[in-house]
Amino acid sequence: MLVAAQPDLVEGLLLLSYPLHPPKKPEQPRIAHLSNLRTPALFVLGLRDNMATLEEIQEAMKLIPAQTELMLVKGAGHELVSAKTIGVVATAVVEAFWMFISAEGHLVA
Repeated sequence: MLVAAQPDLVEGLLLLSYPLHPPKKPEQPRIAHLSNLRTPALFVLGLRDNMATLEEIQEAMKLIPAQTELMLVKGAGHELVSAKTIGVVATAVVEAFWMFISAEGHLVA
């Protein structure tokens, strides 16, 4: 919400398991501020997340006037990683975010 109010604060947002609503309560959306977001955002979603489904994230991303991208993590819930997958997932997320912010000229060298 801070970046929605101050878009020049950061070059890009990495939104890990962004909670669009409380667990299993899609009738209580947390999306009102998204239409004010002017900062490019990379969303990372576990496909079993109970606070945002793939369809909900895709609809929420449409509200954001800035560039958005979505990275999916198969088999993951809201936590995104397990003891076995933390290294692989963390590396993939960092690489994806680096490519996201550098590809669009958002990265300041």
